[in-house]
Amino acid sequence: MFLDLIDIGVRHRGRTSPSVDGVSLGLQVGEIGVLIGPSGCGKTTLLRAVAGLEPLAAGEIWLASLRVSSVQVHVPAQSRRVGMVFQDYALFPHMTVGKNIEFGLHGWSGPKRKARVGEVLNLVGMTPNAARYPHELSGGQQQRVALARALAPQPHLLLLDEPFSNLDVEMRERLALEVRSILKEARTTALLVTHDQQEAFAMGDRVGVMAQGRLHQWDDGYSVYHRPSTRFVASFIGHGQFASARYVQSHGVMELRTPLGSFQVTASDRRMDCDSDGACDVLMRADDIFIDMESPFRADVVQMTFRGSEFLYTLRLDSGETVLASVLKHQGHAVGDRIGIRAELEHIVTFPQTTTGLSTPIVQDGVPAE
Repeated sequence: MFLDLIDIGVRHRGRTSPSVDGVSLGLQVGEIGVLIGPSGCGKTTLLRAVAGLEPLAAGEIWLASLRVSSVQVHVPAQSRRVGMVFQDYALFPHMTVGKNIEFGLHGWSGPKRKARVGEVLNLVGMTPNAARYPHELSGGQQQRVALARALAPQPHLLLLDEPFSNLDVEMRERLALEVRSILKEARTTALLVTHDQQEAFAMGDRVGVMAQGRLHQWDDGYSVYHRPSTRFVASFIGHGQFASARYVQSHGVMELRTPLGSFQVTASDRRMDCDSDGACDVLMRADDIFIDMESPFRADVVQMTFRGSEFLYTLRLDSGETVLASVLKHQGHAVGDRIGIRAELEHIVTFPQTTTGLSTPIVQDGVPAE
């Protein structure tokens, strides 16, 4: 691994529990990792530990085959060849774009500095703006300059802390893809912190989900979404709910029986976690549920949320449990209507059954419900 975190812990004075506890993850050269989780989960603290701004209470951090952090070893931040991009850009207002980028190239010869500034300006598409000042640029342009300045010294690793949070939604989505393309072209290894799930999936080769200082899953985005390794990841990522279910053997075939019908379990399904009698909670995401007036399964519409490109229905089943449905087109339904629905579980994900929270939406815009 080019970046390797081994069972690291960070403990802040005055706190009874660690801010980061037993986190292990790795990135190969040129990979982009993204950390996501609720506020206060420890993701920014972890980023600061990698940068050398937080000492470790446990574990080790290795970068480019060098141990840079442990309980006994602490390579100073300025000696790690780590670049950082912050959410406020931190550009010098009295310097031009070119001078901002050149600022980090101390010790480089004049011709080499000039050539490198030209390279990164071209990389981020800001060559025509070299003589302009930060206040003359849009938010997206300022972010590109901040990225160019961090890349200019050719760091081993680039760290980005909520880099797009000050931008509007459309600009954020577009710039996230642009930055990924820039990092890939430069073959730069990067670790990013965000609170935006779409941003995490768009940018990350590896996505890590954190809660209460611990890393619950470190995997590709597809697996995090469709094969969550813990109940927290299942509930935090995407829109979905748990419904009670049971595994049964039927004519030699394993089935999962749910309030919306039975589903055959295949070898490719992620897990079969359940109680000793087969009882479990199955994850039903909003994109697993479809409106189908011919279906024998009925539900009451208890809430409809317009989300621009879709409606998010909250539906109460006859069992009293609720599920969410992502409806792409307006179908004339109203709160209180009784409609037909069907489930298509492409991936079966279950966990041991719990009696709490089954009829409460577990996610609202990517944040666990209060």
